[in-house]
Amino acid sequence: MTFNESNTVEAMVCDLLTGGKPAGPPPSAAHDPSAGYGPAPSGVTWYAVPAAQLPRAPHEVLVEPFLQGALERLNPSIAKQPARAAEVLYRLRAIVMSARTDGLVKANEEFAAWLTGERSMPFGVDGEHETVRLIDFEDPTQNQYVVTQQFTIRAGKTEKRADVVLLVNGIPLVVIEAKTPVRASQSWLDAALQVHEDYEQNVPELFVPNVFSVATEGKEFRYGSIRMPVEFWGPWRMDDEQVHGSMQEVEKAVKSMLRPHVLLDLLQNFTSFATYKGKRRIKIIARYQQFEGANKLVERVVAGYPKKGLLWHFQGSGKSLLMLFAARKLRLHRALKNPTVIVLVDRIDLDSQISSTFYAADTANLVKADSRKDLQKLLKQDVRKIIISTIHKFGEAEGVLNERDNIIVLADEAHRSQEGDLGRKMREALPNAFLFGLTGTPINRADKNTFYAFGAVEDENGYMSRYGFEESIRDGATKELHFEPRLVELHVDQQSIDEAFAEMTRGLTDEERDTLGKQAAKMGTLVKAPERVAAVCADIAQHFQEKVAPNGFGAQVVCFDREACLLYKQALDQHLDAEISDIVVSVNSGEENYAAYRRDRDAEEKLLDRFRDPNDPLKIIIVTAKLLTGFDAPILQTMYLDKPLRDHTLLQAICRTNRPYGQEKSHGLIVDYLGIFDDVAQAIQFDEEGITKVVSNLSELKGKLPEAVQKCLAYFPGVDRTLAGYEGLIAAQECLPNDAVRDRFAADCSYMARLWEAISPDPMLGEYERDYRWLVQVYESVKPVSNTGKLLWHRLGAKTIELIHQNVKVDAVRDDLETLVVDADLLEAVLGAPDPRKKSKEIEIKVSKRLRNHQHDPRFKALIQRLEDLRHRHEQGLIDSVVFLKELLNLAKDVVATEYEVPPIVEEERGKAALTELFEDAKNGDTPIMVKRVVDDIDLIVREVRFDGWKNTHSGEREVKMALRKTLFRYQLHQDQDLFDRAYGYIKQYY
Repeated sequence: MTFNESNTVEAMVCDLLTGGKPAGPPPSAAHDPSAGYGPAPSGVTWYAVPAAQLPRAPHEVLVEPFLQGALERLNPSIAKQPARAAEVLYRLRAIVMSARTDGLVKANEEFAAWLTGERSMPFGVDGEHETVRLIDFEDPTQNQYVVTQQFTIRAGKTEKRADVVLLVNGIPLVVIEAKTPVRASQSWLDAALQVHEDYEQNVPELFVPNVFSVATEGKEFRYGSIRMPVEFWGPWRMDDEQVHGSMQEVEKAVKSMLRPHVLLDLLQNFTSFATYKGKRRIKIIARYQQFEGANKLVERVVAGYPKKGLLWHFQGSGKSLLMLFAARKLRLHRALKNPTVIVLVDRIDLDSQISSTFYAADTANLVKADSRKDLQKLLKQDVRKIIISTIHKFGEAEGVLNERDNIIVLADEAHRSQEGDLGRKMREALPNAFLFGLTGTPINRADKNTFYAFGAVEDENGYMSRYGFEESIRDGATKELHFEPRLVELHVDQQSIDEAFAEMTRGLTDEERDTLGKQAAKMGTLVKAPERVAAVCADIAQHFQEKVAPNGFGAQVVCFDREACLLYKQALDQHLDAEISDIVVSVNSGEENYAAYRRDRDAEEKLLDRFRDPNDPLKIIIVTAKLLTGFDAPILQTMYLDKPLRDHTLLQAICRTNRPYGQEKSHGLIVDYLGIFDDVAQAIQFDEEGITKVVSNLSELKGKLPEAVQKCLAYFPGVDRTLAGYEGLIAAQECLPNDAVRDRFAADCSYMARLWEAISPDPMLGEYERDYRWLVQVYESVKPVSNTGKLLWHRLGAKTIELIHQNVKVDAVRDDLETLVVDADLLEAVLGAPDPRKKSKEIEIKVSKRLRNHQHDPRFKALIQRLEDLRHRHEQGLIDSVVFLKELLNLAKDVVATEYEVPPIVEEERGKAALTELFEDAKNGDTPIMVKRVVDDIDLIVREVRFDGWKNTHSGEREVKMALRKTLFRYQLHQDQDLFDRAYGYIKQYY
């Protein structure tokens, strides 16, 4: 028996959802067809119905008979006059069709409003508007839950077939795409890409009602919302004991996430639409830790006891969104009788960050307390809304402000000010409120204890929800952190660092820190010595230009104090253009030394938006205290640390660099100039094992590279790596005889390439460069032409590609396909070759190379798939080498014939085709870009600025990147980093 996605993964998912019940005809109310379709007889569970038995045509997204039955069942005014259902269906059909004109996100947002009961029709007495219910959230047993396989959807001439679709009341809310579990290179990523790049593009109508989509190959489970880049699709893990990368993991995720009540909860309470960077609408869906944490919090409030709790979630894992989802669910919960939710922060920058999150998501009944007077007024007047404020605004509160017991306080960064006098005043002002603390770095000391302040004694280990370092990195919510000691001769001894840190962390302001005690002053003299500043800044400039700037990342320089910020700025300007860096510090009126850097909140936010913009020249922010917490800029990848920090303060600061950002960002990097990380365990004394696994020395990666290279070379015993041309490739590829071995090699080679990218351009790479270049060229030569298996067979990093381009030997294959297929004598000689296996490998390499040139040309898609199928049949032993050779020659004929039939595409034209496909993908109702004009402009300007060998020089890359950025800026597309990265990748490949 052959295993495939249909009889393994799809079957498993359907069996898990239905409890193994066989598929049957669609359920009807009381099983009486004349009564219309009703809820599934078994209540709140999924009922399997074969796609062929669904009462719908292929072009219809909604199963309208099911939906009509639900409308009559859930809306008394429609039940009285069933013809009214047709009016609702007409509206819903119009929304589905609008995906082509208004964009998928806008159409999905409008449909979501109907699904969640936010739309009404004039069906009441005297034409009064009444809410129309498509789904019953209060009594889920009133809904009909259908799971079906191979759900066909047709749009014009295009037809697609989704593997599994979950329908509630005839509305397709979840699309599940499965891949085979028996091919190592086939992964959830291929399934996600099929949904994101194929289905959502070609049949967007299917995704207008969509809550989320799922991708799985039976080993991993990932889900994402519409138009969400696949790198942000997340796992669903509600069980710490799940075995990662196993059928068991998928089984648990399906049983947990795809239960009807969880799906309805996600639809009603855990999805949101937000305006991204003030321009583009996006859809957000909660990650599992946000879903779990927010629901535990809501359940505790509804239960009424305990009246506090600690949520310990690692920095960068989405605490702001967790608070957003929790606040909205609390406000809408009927049992809580219109509560007040206070979101409390302890820094102005956090206040801005949280407010931005809530406002961008169009949160209803939201008010910001801008002053102490505002806050006291809101609480005394008993305002029932979501209030955002800082803990400091309780500073002047005297006595009780509000005694209500349905006030819920969500305190962000709960390990800081919320525990001291300000925290005490807040508790006195709101004596009956629920108090929940959220932190990534709780403190457990006698003098300051987050667990005591917020943790309930009923909670084991002192917290009600936990999402740690390793889970965050495993799930892709954050990146690993590496540190790199630099200028070791300038490091300061550990005792001095400890003493200076103790004096610098007494809750002082920026200004007060300028007049510190003896130890800190003594250290300040050492750190700010002119020779040292000059050496450190020269090294920062060199490191930034070599390691940070080429990948388009930003950096932060953390200085000892404000004076040091000025000194570093002056020194950096001697090595880098002045516009590349700027200072962000607190400045009081009258401080003339710092007057140039005095900014109000709006001006500062504009500066930081410039830093976040990949197309702005501002790439380095110089700070001392500001922006070490609460500053969210995923573009920030490197922190140059020259200030004594320790423990929670250090961890919070370095986690500014751990946010995911595009495919090139594999880790956050801390460059250590003081020697703080000379002893990692001492630098970050923390209450969790495994912290040193998260923060690792870059030198450790250097130690792993030789072994990684040797492991890859071990696939090729006895192969002469000096052999050029296809003979060299044949020798290498014969050591990778089938998919299983090739996929293992791909995994090992990918790991080696990630190490190389992280370490480059370190001099130690020199001795491994020849072997590394040979290995990645073999990797490129055996990569599937069909572009499948993208988790293993991905695009290599920028530094690796540059290295390949410097000296390409292995892939120098003579291309003589035309001669071969036209010359009958030569063809006969080939067929009569004494070693058909070797000859077929040679022809396969030539055909693969030719088809790889047409990878983005849809006219060659069938031929590419034909080659993959042919390879697979040969490897499975279904055809022998002679038949394989004959079939290859037939395929070669068809490839050459197709090339003659269609106009030849020069390399730049292939680039234009790839760019056109990319910008069509980016196009939606909110950005109705003229794709042809954008692509023509990019093509024109790149042709103007490029020169021979531009890819091998920093100046060439800089000129082309600048040209691309200017063009994207002209069309208001410059803030989409993923779009820029992919466009630049195509330019580098084809121009």
